[in-house]
Amino acid sequence: MINRSLLLTYLYLLIYITLSSGVILYNKWVLSPKYFNFPFPITLTMIHMGFSGAVAFFLIRVFKVVTPVKMTFRVYATCVIPISAFFASSLWFGNTAYLHISVAFIQMLKALMPVATFVVAVLWGTDKLRWDVFLNMVLVSVGVVISSYGEIHFNVIGTVYQVTGIFAEALRLVLTQVLLQKKGLTLNPITSLYYIAPCSFVFLFVPWYFLEKPGMEVSQIQFNFWIFFSNAICALLLNFSIFLVIGRTGAVTVRVAGVLKDWILIALSTVIFPESTITGLNIIGYAIALCGVVLYNYLKVKEVRASQTPESIPDRITKEWKLEKKSSDLYTPDSINDDNGSGSNASNSDFVMDEEAPSFLRPGCLILAGHSKIPALHENFQQVKDANPSICFSTLKAFFCFAGITFFRFNFVLVA
Repeated sequence: MINRSLLLTYLYLLIYITLSSGVILYNKWVLSPKYFNFPFPITLTMIHMGFSGAVAFFLIRVFKVVTPVKMTFRVYATCVIPISAFFASSLWFGNTAYLHISVAFIQMLKALMPVATFVVAVLWGTDKLRWDVFLNMVLVSVGVVISSYGEIHFNVIGTVYQVTGIFAEALRLVLTQVLLQKKGLTLNPITSLYYIAPCSFVFLFVPWYFLEKPGMEVSQIQFNFWIFFSNAICALLLNFSIFLVIGRTGAVTVRVAGVLKDWILIALSTVIFPESTITGLNIIGYAIALCGVVLYNYLKVKEVRASQTPESIPDRITKEWKLEKKSSDLYTPDSINDDNGSGSNASNSDFVMDEEAPSFLRPGCLILAGHSKIPALHENFQQVKDANPSICFSTLKAFFCFAGITFFRFNFVLVA
């Protein structure tokens, strides 16, 4: 007899992987001059921000689905505004990179995310320099360098844009930890969009006015309402699908699903966009970078198990995320010691975006693989032990099968 609960979990995973990959490919198709030919990444990002902010406004103020948090002008001015500035910058630079480099190469560069976050956190003073973590970061960096060296269509401008966007996101994460953690502010997905999206829209308006508005006035651009509307809808649905998956499974399963999603995305991008070419050095470098990330995650799990005491198993593993809950009931942060020098680059007050959409993850999230924003194992320690093993194992088998098929499917060219 079919286990309906298990089937529903697989369905949520499929929806997450489909939306996450689809939004990236959709954005690339819209922005690329070879396809839809709308080379205005700031405009596209502003559409996402405006649409998400409007939906959040109606859900909170009109339909009263959730109750907004108590936001003072001081907190908004000192926390939300600077965080929104870096968030807008990361989206701006990240989307601009699609104009110059392939989706596959962008996914490989995003493996630098934990490196950037670790460096910024150490320089900011929120983390301590540890040699074991530092060596893992070096391994990730070496892998990305090898992957970049093997890129046939390497573009300096696109690479600079993407790396700049990564460091802008790292600054946003550290700034979120420094500012919001002190205020004790907790935001759920809807309230995050409600406060952050409009402010990010305003910040994006300035570069748009000087960089894209003149070009849009003189060029014959295609503005298909349904394309941009569906693109914004997909980005918003992705934001909510992440929470459905997290609430249904657990950190381990979502982690494996995220890696599987990246491999699928890299393979699909080479099929949908024939100009994208994967070489042997690309795969070797990316594999080295992932090894560094796995070692880094392993250290984090050991630290968590050594520092935390067992708590009651969270009901969220088997409970769906309900919109009718109040803001104060959603994603209450656990007790975490952020001063233990563990190299953690996130805090209880983080709300992390998925790189494909203007979305915000729940507090206590951590950028682990750079390209996959999923909850840290220290967020809910019991989830690591209580995650459904059959789901995780099945997803892991799918990942290795797909990785093997990808490797033998494409004719890789080793670049000396």
